[in-house]
Amino acid sequence: MLTLRLSDARGHARHGWLDSRHTFSFGDYHDPQQMGFRALRVINEDRVQPGRGFDTHHHEDMEIVTYVLEGALEHRDSLGNGATIEPGEVQRMSAGTGIDHSEFNHSRDALVHFLQIWILPERRGLEPGYEQRAFPLGANRDELLLVASRDGRDGSVTVHQDLSLFAGRLAAGARSEYLLGAGRHAWLQVARGSLDVNGQRLGDGDGLAASEEARLAITASDDSEVLLFDLA
Repeated sequence: MLTLRLSDARGHARHGWLDSRHTFSFGDYHDPQQMGFRALRVINEDRVQPGRGFDTHHHEDMEIVTYVLEGALEHRDSLGNGATIEPGEVQRMSAGTGIDHSEFNHSRDALVHFLQIWILPERRGLEPGYEQRAFPLGANRDELLLVASRDGRDGSVTVHQDLSLFAGRLAAGARSEYLLGAGRHAWLQVARGSLDVNGQRLGDGDGLAASEEARLAITASDDSEVLLFDLA
């Protein structure tokens, strides 16, 4: 079964310095039919103006993954971590028992465009943690790379949930196939571009939930960037 979540149906918040699209309920946007998918709770597509950002704020009991599409995002947290996240890098922050952090556009003249993803952890009260790694997405234009997983295999960042996250930049015309194991589910998020997945056409910002599907056949109509979540 495939369920399409169109970009235009997402929640939308504008705060001058921030333009944010919410795939699932978040902040002032609430839809009881859109509370997440399996352990995937939030996919926010944020555009932040130069020199602006999110002041220090608190999180608990959530796995937070940040994926930058354009520009650079500056991160600081109460564990003492400080870093700049750029395209091709993935950051994982485990909020666990509690963490404070801030996020700002690192540039004074260019927009930063990124996806922030929240995943429900497998249990509450985990020790807070942080990871950031770069992946050769640009060098692998016709395949999906594992960037986050429960066991940190193949150099992926570790998330505390039965989930594997793949990312890929697909050239126009590229084809990729993903096989789902028995009892597994998938969410595919188009970061940019357009794709055909099992006969469904998806464009910028569209999402697709897949359950009881053994195979996802992906064809890029244009140069595209996509995230694929394999979930219990």
